[in-house]
Amino acid sequence: MVATEYFIALSAIIFVIGAVGVLTRRSAIMIFLSVELMLNAANLALVAFALQWAEAGMITALSGQTAVLIIMAIAAAEVAIGLAILVAIFRYRHSSEVDNLSEVRL
Repeated sequence: MVATEYFIALSAIIFVIGAVGVLTRRSAIMIFLSVELMLNAANLALVAFALQWAEAGMITALSGQTAVLIIMAIAAAEVAIGLAILVAIFRYRHSSEVDNLSEVRL
């Protein structure tokens, strides 16, 4: 069995990659993808901790997995709404560059 520390280290690496993507990218689509990467890193950490706590008898294994499913549903809704807003702005401005979207008045 793989130790929980490896999962947490992988989660931290994925989260940092997502954070760097959010801070350095100009395209709104790439920023959304980076945010999704960060949410998936948090999900991986939740599942790793749920597995560790289930082995210790502190919680059931389904508690962490339930939290992950809720986070995934919220993330999917967030991305759907964000992409809808992005498509509407792109139709009007003909650009998805974040620097050009500093004022969103239509």
